[in-house]
Amino acid sequence: MDKRKLEEALFKVLMVLSTLIVMGSLTVVMVIVLMRGLPALNLAMLTQLPRDLDRQGGVLNAIVGSLLIGLGATAAAMILSVPIVFYLQKDYAGRSRLASVVRLALDILWGIPSIVYGAFGLIIMLYLGMHGSLLGGIIAISLVELPIMVRAMDEVMRLVPKGLKDASYALGATRLETTTRVIWRQVLPGIVTGILLAFGRGIGDAAGVLLTTGYTDKLPTSLMDPVGSLPLAIFNLLLSPFPEVQQRAYASGAILLAMVLLVSIIARVLARRFERHVVR
Repeated sequence: MDKRKLEEALFKVLMVLSTLIVMGSLTVVMVIVLMRGLPALNLAMLTQLPRDLDRQGGVLNAIVGSLLIGLGATAAAMILSVPIVFYLQKDYAGRSRLASVVRLALDILWGIPSIVYGAFGLIIMLYLGMHGSLLGGIIAISLVELPIMVRAMDEVMRLVPKGLKDASYALGATRLETTTRVIWRQVLPGIVTGILLAFGRGIGDAAGVLLTTGYTDKLPTSLMDPVGSLPLAIFNLLLSPFPEVQQRAYASGAILLAMVLLVSIIARVLARRFERHVVR
């Protein structure tokens, strides 16, 4: 057999194998969590606060807390990300050394474990005299999401055809008009996907909120109140010596898994809807 055909066949086998491993891992995780959690999963888990040492009620406090942390952190990260992304493009920073340094810094930040962001947030909170709170969790998770969001948006922005920009400039559009009216519509599917995936990472992160949010069985009424979250609820429930409480931990894991899957599906649907404006 020709060497090139042999290499092609080998890499095809490796690609199929990698896909099967990924899909198999996801399937195994979902099956185990659902098998152990479904007996304890009911409407009360979604609508009630925990009581009786977590043996009764639900995890409404953790669901609401995770959503508040995720939404707040994603909004904060998005406000910071969009200007950075536009500045890194050739039309503004060009191929300057600063743009390269910023991209390198973002790659490094992406690889930092989220527990480090939690420790950093804790130091800032202690310096400001704050205690574990919703605001502390939002700050820590926004730092986790920021490099993910910026790098995802940056890669999408760099895929915009140069001819499209040149056509806009040739028609008399300014650099700002080209950015906001032409480029923005082209990259909107990728930006929406990046934002929603960062949100999915935010609601599922445990290490970043471990040191910054505290934990409570109540719903927060302000940014300075401690707040529960699903990852920490799962951790606390699994530490219980009661088997029925441990089963509720797997039910909470199933809820978190469903939330992350739902966010991923919404990202796909929105990306496809916005793709009709994209020039190939």
